[in-house]
Amino acid sequence: MDTVTHVQKACAYITRQTGELLVFEGPGHDGLQIPKGTLEPGESPREALFREVIEETGLGTLSSTTHLTTDVWTRRKEPPKRYVRHFFHATVHESRDRWTHTVTDGGDEHGSEFDLHWVQPTTTRAFALDLNDYVHLLPTVSSVDDAATASD
Repeated sequence: MDTVTHVQKACAYITRQTGELLVFEGPGHDGLQIPKGTLEPGESPREALFREVIEETGLGTLSSTTHLTTDVWTRRKEPPKRYVRHFFHATVHESRDRWTHTVTDGGDEHGSEFDLHWVQPTTTRAFALDLNDYVHLLPTVSSVDDAATASD
């Protein structure tokens, strides 16, 4: 029997004031993706979240972050490989509707270009790697507005 490999991943659902979700297409996968990546040794899921968001989007400031859920997702059955996925919701103040970010960190994705844009979280388009599994946990725009009004 093959040994199961478990890879820790941090996954970011980033929304802006309008409730739209930040996504990109590719590289290397069919369908929409969200910023995500593998935890480095000694790194917490939250630390990986911030690092991956900067690396893949160029966004340096998140207004808030909330851990939504953690699951175990099977990437492949043979040889067994599973992702322990830590999903976070983060908000950002971003006026650009679309932009291209080139990774410059020197890692495996160095030089990769991410074409980022916003979609409604209710999109029926397929996400790569089942990354839309927990979109339903995102707050609606009205609940975000209500929370902002309550804190004013």
